[in-house]
Amino acid sequence: MNRHEASSSGKARIRYLDGDFQVVVPGSFVTCAVTGAAIPLSDLRYWSVERQEAYADARASLEREQAIRDKRPR
Repeated sequence: MNRHEASSSGKARIRYLDGDFQVVVPGSFVTCAVTGAAIPLSDLRYWSVERQEAYADARASLEREQAIRDKRPR
């Protein structure tokens, strides 16, 4: 993981990979897709590779998954 590349302040642009992420544009944080909270890169643990979005915590990740599932046709 190349977290050390994110030495500048401001919002980073990240490419989310399976079990890892790549800093595309250096920054110190990303924004949670559910809560809008700033997530310091050192605390980033939850994201979706498919949707290329970050989540503040497991609860936000689950909330997003449930919202996506509820929108799918059955």
